[in-house]
Amino acid sequence: MAKEILYKGKNIEDLKNLSLESFITLVNSRQRRSLKRGFTPAQKKLLDKIKKVKLGSFKKQIKTHCRDMVIVPDMLGLTILVYQGKEFFPVSISEEMLGHYLGEFAQTRVKVKHSAPGIGATKSSASVSVK
Repeated sequence: MAKEILYKGKNIEDLKNLSLESFITLVNSRQRRSLKRGFTPAQKKLLDKIKKVKLGSFKKQIKTHCRDMVIVPDMLGLTILVYQGKEFFPVSISEEMLGHYLGEFAQTRVKVKHSAPGIGATKSSASVSVK
């Protein structure tokens, strides 16, 4: 039997039926403060797109630059493309992500991978032939 996923003692069906004010009481203080201040115009636009997708009137993928958007229960089950600074990264929203920010799941920095040094980088590489 699969383990039932709970968020602060509430199952997923209860969370989807919660109002935003009730959800605010469940999240941590930083997210609570952010949600109580209200949404920015870009965040409101993202929430409108999410509502349209749920109704079926918006067929495209949801793309956003709102990395500071708190993940709310309305987003569960969706895949949102979050901007990384160069490209959009798909983020599939699951139950464990509730209360986190979208930007936490689309990393902006990549690990630097160095290749071999170029010609003249060291004294010994100056005499190496180029093939």
